[in-house]
Amino acid sequence: MAGKRHLGVNVLEAARHRINRVFSDFPRIYVSFSGGKDSGVLLELAANEARRRGRRIGVLIVDLEAQYALTIDYIHAMLKRHADVIDPYWVALPLNLRNAVSQFEPQWMCWDPDREEDWVRRPPPGAITDEEYFPFFRRRMEFEEFVPAFGEWYARQGEHGQEQLTACLVGIRTQESLNRWRTIARRYKRSHENLAWTTWVGGGCYNAYPIYDWRTEDIWTYYGRTKTPYNRLYDRMHQAGLTIHQARICQPYGDDQRRGLWLYHVIEPETWSKVVARVQGANFGATHARTSGNVLGRIKITKPDGLTWQEFAHNLLDSMPQPTAEHYRAKIAVFLRWYQLRGYPDGIPDEGSATSKKEPSWTRICKVLLAQDYWCKGLSFTPTKREAYTRYRELMNKRRALWQVDRMGLARAASSREE
Repeated sequence: MAGKRHLGVNVLEAARHRINRVFSDFPRIYVSFSGGKDSGVLLELAANEARRRGRRIGVLIVDLEAQYALTIDYIHAMLKRHADVIDPYWVALPLNLRNAVSQFEPQWMCWDPDREEDWVRRPPPGAITDEEYFPFFRRRMEFEEFVPAFGEWYARQGEHGQEQLTACLVGIRTQESLNRWRTIARRYKRSHENLAWTTWVGGGCYNAYPIYDWRTEDIWTYYGRTKTPYNRLYDRMHQAGLTIHQARICQPYGDDQRRGLWLYHVIEPETWSKVVARVQGANFGATHARTSGNVLGRIKITKPDGLTWQEFAHNLLDSMPQPTAEHYRAKIAVFLRWYQLRGYPDGIPDEGSATSKKEPSWTRICKVLLAQDYWCKGLSFTPTKREAYTRYRELMNKRRALWQVDRMGLARAASSREE
């Protein structure tokens, strides 16, 4: 992992230099624009460079339907501001999104055609709503699948339809999380001409992160000094008591993001009333997502007296809707099998750390179940792509029987059931 290295220039000069390099090296360029403060700065810098060079750039906006009205207003304002140099792709298609506040609907589909009457808002004029528009699109596609597929499609939309070297400008900053730091700093990745702030994502497409080294203070200094428009939602968040480091705009139903759900009915009550009707568990999440304990598995968890953690896990699984429970059982089976082959032939310990990624225990499994950690990140899993998920479930049913891990803890013993 690489360490920090000072370049002798301020972050604004460094970002402009990187964007200049992207425009010199890549025939096709687009900006991934969410309507947040970081992507807003990046779009402004990129549009200014495009204008200086007499070029046009694409702007990808993935509209998740249940979003703040202030964010939508800001996106409209920025598209109008730079209309002379940008080609927007405002996508309002039925994508699968994580819903960490409901066991009955652990994923929800934005712009669900079958629930049009319940939509939080209508797609804006000119938005891409035709499911046939992109040849790669299929209903219920995961957001994480759609974004790189769009990049490969966009790379082929140039002259003569041949794939061209393409850069997607992304406004992530390493200050925000360890994972984002790793995206930039990891040594063993394919990058464009060894530029650490670029990452190959497939075909002729690269992600470029020109503002990766900016701090939150740098972002707001830029807005203050240049008077560039910003999303006024941040003002409301500040009024609600959030610091500049806490105020973030994202899909609020994810495993980490759900802690900010309460802001909806404080900042935009008219939007919140529609969100409650549209996204199952939203009101529950807003009420409980910031509390510690067993309700959503935050911080410290406890088990009922007289039960082991393994028995508590059984109770939790038995209380879930069957499809959700089977999803977790398949994941836990892989977890148990992995440790069965690595020093735990008779099963993992019952008691242990709920958060340590190095120690297996049924405590850790209970933490995942209570937190409604659907993809079991707490057990070191990553999300499964949708097109492979059905085959994965079928395969796991066969493997669970072969491995006999159910006898080690996934199914109760007959005597326990009779009791």
